[in-house]
Amino acid sequence: MAGGWKDTIRKVAPALGRALEAVPYAGPALAAVSAALLGRPEGTEAEISARIANWQPADEVALRTAEQKFALDMVDRAVALERVDADNRANARGREVALHDWTTRALAMAIITLFAVQMFLLTRHAIPAENREAASQLLGILYVAVTVVLSYYFGSSAGSRTKDAVLGRVAEGKK
Repeated sequence: MAGGWKDTIRKVAPALGRALEAVPYAGPALAAVSAALLGRPEGTEAEISARIANWQPADEVALRTAEQKFALDMVDRAVALERVDADNRANARGREVALHDWTTRALAMAIITLFAVQMFLLTRHAIPAENREAASQLLGILYVAVTVVLSYYFGSSAGSRTKDAVLGRVAEGKK
């Protein structure tokens, strides 16, 4: 196939081609391409380029198969990271219960109270022009803090939504 070897990869296996350009995924993507085309994951770019210069129809099948395996590996990694996050939250909650620690609850109550007070003040009083940016930043910080408090006490489905979206794209064959 004509063109640079990465162009060929992008045409045949678009997800692998994009991953080759993304910093956290470039190494695993290069290893997947190398394993598919050279039979070993530690091949060099020069070796891959030489192999693509002598392109065979079987190479396309190997790359498409490698792309599917790579996508599944990335989903497995995302699930493992979510598992670590869930364990971390469970450990923090367990510590709070075991030690009868009020620190987390006190901070949560303070954050919710500060947010409510600021919202009340914003609806009742005009903010002087010189203080608008500071008030906006404070509101943003409190908004994020309230989100964290609610996620801690009631859970978060953001990770689940992300995983569902990724799994859906993989199942549909979309990139």
